[in-house]
Amino acid sequence: MSPALKYAYQPFKWIFVIPFVFLTTMFLSLCAIITGLISSPDTVDYVAKLWAKVCCGVVPLKIRLKGGRNYDKRKAYVVVANHQSMADIPAIHARLGLNIKWVMKQELRKVPLFGFACHQLGCIYVDRSNHDAAIRSIREAQMRMSATACPFFFAEGTRTRDGRLLPFKKGAFNFALDTGLPILPVTIRNSYKILPSDSLDLIPGTIELVAHPPVNTTDYTREQIDELVNRTRDLINSAL
Repeated sequence: MSPALKYAYQPFKWIFVIPFVFLTTMFLSLCAIITGLISSPDTVDYVAKLWAKVCCGVVPLKIRLKGGRNYDKRKAYVVVANHQSMADIPAIHARLGLNIKWVMKQELRKVPLFGFACHQLGCIYVDRSNHDAAIRSIREAQMRMSATACPFFFAEGTRTRDGRLLPFKKGAFNFALDTGLPILPVTIRNSYKILPSDSLDLIPGTIELVAHPPVNTTDYTREQIDELVNRTRDLINSAL
């Protein structure tokens, strides 16, 4: 976006886009809670996808997906991606087409409506300050997931500030080895320009998602977890 268009967009963003996204999030969080009370977490996924598409549409954000034939939307994967901005979340929900269950920090559980809505969606809250408690939360979640549920990990554990890939944590890979699910590596491109970390400097644009061929975790033992981490990271990094 040119500097002139970016400047012209600012009043529209503050007067319409941000209030609309906030109110839509609260309303659809309530819908998700009600849906979860009368149905299953997988049904709540339809509400989450609607929220994502509405948010992307109002900004507006265009989401391009490359590698959609590399995975089956009817199957379960441990999805591992890089993390560039908060815009990653609606982009993934709107375009990837999987039954996503986010792995989220414990503090988000306390956000009014949103926190309980994510619980109803089947998201996994972890205490990042307590490694043992985080592992327990993830293992308990394994027993509640349906046959199509896809736990989603931002393997860096935080957002990049400059688009470069950070070191990966091992939680996603331990989860994959425990469950035997294949890992679906996903590269997210350009979103740090759309919404830089620690800011509301939101602008319209295009976010690109690259889905790589799944990595079969049954080919790895626990002693080979570093090889699994490195292979996945290399795949994600190859498309940045």
